[in-house]
This record gives sequence, C-alpha cells and structure tokens, in this order.
Amino acid sequence: MEAKLIAEEIRSGKAILGIELGSTRIKSVLIDTKNVPVAQGAFDWENSFIDGIWTYPLDKVYEGIAESYARMKEDVMQKYGVELTKLRALGISAMMHGYLAFDKSGNLLVPFRTWRNTITTEAAAKLSALFDYPVPERWSISHLYQAVLNGEKHVGDVAFMTTLSGYVHWKLTGKKLLGVGDASGMFPIDIATKNYNKKMLAQFSSLVAEKNYGWNIESVLPEVLVAGDDAGSLTKEGAALLDKDGTLESGIPLCPPEGDAGTGMVATNSVAKRTGNVSAGTSVFAMVVLEKELSKTYSRKIDLVTTPDGSLTAMAHANNCTGEYDSWIKIFGEAAAALGARFDKGTLYDALLGLALKGDKDCGGLMPYNYISGESMTGLESGRPLFVRTQSAGFSLANFMRAQLFTALGALRTGMDILFDKEHVALDTLVCHGGFFKTAETGLRVMAAAMHTKVAALETAGEGGPWGIALLASYMVHKNGRSLAQFLNEDVFASSESKTVVPDPADVEGFNTFFARYTKGLPVVKAATEYIDW
Repeated sequence: MEAKLIAEEIRSGKAILGIELGSTRIKSVLIDTKNVPVAQGAFDWENSFIDGIWTYPLDKVYEGIAESYARMKEDVMQKYGVELTKLRALGISAMMHGYLAFDKSGNLLVPFRTWRNTITTEAAAKLSALFDYPVPERWSISHLYQAVLNGEKHVGDVAFMTTLSGYVHWKLTGKKLLGVGDASGMFPIDIATKNYNKKMLAQFSSLVAEKNYGWNIESVLPEVLVAGDDAGSLTKEGAALLDKDGTLESGIPLCPPEGDAGTGMVATNSVAKRTGNVSAGTSVFAMVVLEKELSKTYSRKIDLVTTPDGSLTAMAHANNCTGEYDSWIKIFGEAAAALGARFDKGTLYDALLGLALKGDKDCGGLMPYNYISGESMTGLESGRPLFVRTQSAGFSLANFMRAQLFTALGALRTGMDILFDKEHVALDTLVCHGGFFKTAETGLRVMAAAMHTKVAALETAGEGGPWGIALLASYMVHKNGRSLAQFLNEDVFASSESKTVVPDPADVEGFNTFFARYTKGLPVVKAATEYIDW
C-alpha cells in the first residue's frame, strides 16, 4: 500500500495496534486495513532473580508499554508524517502463566512470579492428581495453591488473580477478563463450554475449604472470553498510560487479552486442527491443535491449553532455549572485539550460528546443557548451565555452535516424542517463529532435524506475537460471521509465502545420537544443582 494511503488510514483512525509484553522486549505493531504491519516500536527489559523468584517490577510494565508506544508513534510520524491520535482497535498480549495476585483495593500482594519459576512442584503434582489433568508448575493455579501449602499470609487477602496480559488490559479498560487461550494457562478449561472446568473449580474449592479464606476460586479468576468477543474499550486513564503525549483518544475497542502462545498460533496461521507451530526464543514451546483428546495425562510433560477461539491444543514447553548460547556468542564477540574486529550484532550471530551447519552431524560428542533456570520437562527444579565433553570429542567451533543449537531443543524434543511416538498426533507442518530463526536456514534445518518433521517459516514470521494480537483485534472488528481460521486464511495469509525445510535423514540421525547422549547425561546436571550452590 502506498505511503499516502497508509497515512490517510492512520489519520482517519482505521489502523489497528497490537502490543505484546515478551520476556525480553515489549513491542508495539501497527497494522493497516490489509493486516500488514506499517509501524512498530519496542522497549527492552529483563527479568530479575530476587529472593529466589524470577520477577519483573510492575513500574517497568508501565514504563515499557508507554515507551514502546511512543517509539511506534515516532515511527508513524517519520514514515507517514501523521500524528497517531485514534485507532480502530487495540489488543494486548504477554507471557502466559505466572502469578499476579491483588487484594480488594487492587494492591499487588507479592512480587510478580513469572512463568520461569519452578517453585510450585508440590502444588502442581497434587493438583494434577486431584484433577486427573496436567497442571504444570507455571500455571497460575499452581502458584496460588503452592502459596496455600506454604502458609503464605497474603493468600487470605487475594481478591483477584490474573496474568500479565490480563493485568495490562485491566489497567487500560477497567475490565477483569482474559482470552480463553491465556486463561487456559491459569486453570483448566472445559472445551465444550470454553470456560473454566466447573468440576475442577468445585474440587479446588473443597481442597482449600478448611482454610476459610473468605474467597471463592471462581470470583478470584478473570472472566473468560473467546476470539472475536468485545472486551471493553480504552478508558481516559488507560489512554494516559499508553500515550504520555496525551493525544490518543479513549473509547478504542479492545479484543480479549491473550498469551504469547495464542498470538504465536495466530501469527503462524496455526489455529486449525492438524496445524502446529513452534516459538523459540528465551523459552521454546510447540503447539499442536488436536483432532481428539490425548489418551492419558502426561504431568510435567504436556500441557493442554487452547487456541484463542477455544480449540484443544497440546503444548510442549521448555523454560530454556536461546539464553545460554546468547551468552556464549556475547563472549565470542568480546574476544573478537579485543582483537580489533568491528561488526554488528547481526553479523556476529549469522557468522557463528552459520558454522553449526558445518559441524559433525552428532556435534562430535560435545554436550552443553542450557539450563539457566529449572526445567520441568526434564525434572530439574533449578538450573546450572554446563558444558562437558570426552577427551576425544571433536572440539571445534562448528561442533560447539551446533551443540548449542541442538541442546536448545533438547527439552522440547522430550515432550514432542510423547506426542509423536505415544499419541501418534498428526501434524502436516510445524510453522516456526522467534529469535531461534533469525539465522533462518540454520534455525530451520536444526528444528527439522530435532522434530524429524517438515518445518516452515512464513515471510511474516519475524513479526511474531505483537502482530498476532493485532490480528486478533482486527478479527474482532472484521469477522463478519467467519471463524478465526477462515479470517486468517482469507484476509491475512491468502497470498503469504513461506520457506519450507524437509528434514535431512543424516541430520535427523545426528540429532537422535546427540539426544540419546543428552538424556543419558541429565543426572550430571541434577548433581550440579545439588553440589554447585555458591
């Protein structure tokens, strides 16, 4: 679309905005009437490990969304010469799970406990057994029940609990609600009703009844909506939080807030049955939309969540992915700079990650473990990044980088083996997005080998979750009686191009050899968590 036409759409309030609070970046993406990104802005942030808790301060949430919006607004002015003052619709998404608990006055009771924490093992196990349903450690209900088991004083004062997307949406609209996909990471969802499972709500109420807290779990959880529902509108106070210039008009309709898993499904056109996607960055997770329910519960291995429109989805999630090799690449960059080399970050990543394709198929016997934090999938409550090798291993830079990429997918492969080998889940193609694929050929070839499945990256894959939530906001105002899958196929991806990689049998065999060693060596990591405690 020509710049003049885009400028007129923005001026007349037809553009739609999506904002996602990811684990390392808060990003705003503005789309036009053809659902194409036309401007963006971002704010970098990092979690902190304080008193044994992975957390973000809430003042950074406000700073981040305002700065991200401001930079997007500047991008609009620079590209189109227009001041952004009104929008057709708006959507908020964020990291799923975690624990944000508030009292009746809206005060935060304890610091935000993010998805990354693995401090709820006891609660998750007991709830999984009670419900006969997989309840992971990351889920909000696990955090709440662990606080009950710990006897934490704040529990009696809980009046409302939500996720990060639900929190921001609440502050922008005054509405305490959540999209079904994000809600499915708080408490189990009944697929038939697309709402919290009534039987399990009653079971949880009975479980904590003797505590006499004075609250009911149903009243504590946010209301559940599905894609396309009206989720309120931007208040004057909400507009002031977003736009520090004070020129953004209130009254903008918002779609239901969603989690990053749901927006990833939307951004990769993976909401229909037999579709799947993998998001690989700080964490890595694969989502497969199921044709039928799984035959059994796989606690700590496979989550059951939903698409934004409420279809049952299997989720294999690993807490750790690119964080450790990011640290190694930074070290190698410092070494090169000390020798006088000058390069940008993208060049450094492309050069080092590209070497992985030149390494031995099985990484030459090198074995890194990327556990910065604990990893439920492999039964580790805390993390210890390690690198080990035998004396005769092929210790080359190419093998080292290949091993770093392989280990980034080790925990994910543990979960996917369940879906492929035990449940025989049918999947046509696994669509990929996230930082793992910045060096596209390398990332796709490694993922294809690890998943022994055809993988693809859409030309729009780099837009990610912020674009996904913008598309959900667009669907709300343009659905015209269509399903979410129909809207995406007809209005968004009809002419989309993709890069597809079929797994190389030699690469698959190499990953299988590496993965067998990876699994065999896990007790070494476990021992490190016990003995390396300084």
